[in-house]
Amino acid sequence: MIRITQDIRLDEHEIELHFIRASGPGGQNVNKVATAVELRFDVARSRSLPEAVRARLLRLAGRRVSRNGVLVLHAQRHRSQERNRQDAIDRLVHWIRRASQTPKKRIRTRTPASSKRRRLEEKRRRGLAKRLRTPPPSG
Repeated sequence: MIRITQDIRLDEHEIELHFIRASGPGGQNVNKVATAVELRFDVARSRSLPEAVRARLLRLAGRRVSRNGVLVLHAQRHRSQERNRQDAIDRLVHWIRRASQTPKKRIRTRTPASSKRRRLEEKRRRGLAKRLRTPPPSG
């Protein structure tokens, strides 16, 4: 079990890990050894996540989630398979923790009347200054 928060625990059987060859520099190690990790987590069908957290995670992860609700994370920062595996799991935990935090409700406020008055008065002053710049009509 992977502990996410006080209430949320993730069963390790819900996570799929595939080891693939990493891209980029690294020479022979990169060319021969499958050290990069592709982590797949089926968010849509997960029984470990509450419904609200699941919905927020799908929205937050954006294009990292496939059409059928599978979150895909790639980890290839490190040279060893084990460190990349841990990095991918840590990133998944980070995403789920972010999704588990309920966003604050925004309280709409009105613009104070004094601010509106000041803004309109400033507009009048600017308009007057611009009108004074025009040359007098000839005729």
